[in-house]
Amino acid sequence: MSMAQSVERPTFQQAGIRIEKLDEYEQLHSALARIFAPAAVESFLRLLQRKRVPIRDFRRMLREKLLEKADAKLAKSGKTAQQLYDALTTSDQAQMREFYLTTLEAVEQPLRERFNKLYRYY
Repeated sequence: MSMAQSVERPTFQQAGIRIEKLDEYEQLHSALARIFAPAAVESFLRLLQRKRVPIRDFRRMLREKLLEKADAKLAKSGKTAQQLYDALTTSDQAQMREFYLTTLEAVEQPLRERFNKLYRYY
């Protein structure tokens, strides 16, 4: 290979892990996407603030049914977020938590600053 030829290096891509329980995963994923939509996220953050639940305490939010309180469609679905989460395999649960944590970090900075107590690590 001559010096004039460029060497292309493959870019790193994380291997996708297949979702096992697609129905349950999609229901919970969609609810979280609705909750964190720009038009709805402030209401969810206020709910967490009122209940004094740190935003990263995913299991407590499930226990206290805060996702159902924040999303009417999930509330009417006949299954709680906890039931949907419990139905997932361990790897599906890990991917759901990862999605949740990634999504909460993507909230716009002005809102994160207004609700900074929710975002603190304890």
